[in-house]
Amino acid sequence: QVQLVESGGGLVQPGGSLRLSCAASGSIFSINAMGWYRQAPGKQRELVAHITSGGNTNYADSVKGRFTISRDNAKNTVFLQMNELKPDDTAVYSCNADITPRGFGWNQYNYWGQGTQVTVSS
Repeated sequence: QVQLVESGGGLVQPGGSLRLSCAASGSIFSINAMGWYRQAPGKQRELVAHITSGGNTNYADSVKGRFTISRDNAKNTVFLQMNELKPDDTAVYSCNADITPRGFGWNQYNYWGQGTQVTVSS
């Protein structure tokens, strides 16, 4: 059973920083792309940042220059370093990954974490 577990959310003042982590566990053969999404109250879920297995990244315009996505392939973990946080960054942040479980040939499946709350407020 493959699962993604996020950590690192919380309450932070405007201008502050947080680092989110998402660890994939279970019987995993390979992990392709990984990403972070967020959903604020009353809004649609949006892509925040995305990273390929080779390390290529892309970001939402609203977070460019402030957020950095990275991954540790040896630990099946993706990170999101969030700096210069703003109240508009308040949302539930969820991890997403394309994973091939062991025993499933080359089939790839998309997995979601349970989400972690990030609140930016003074």
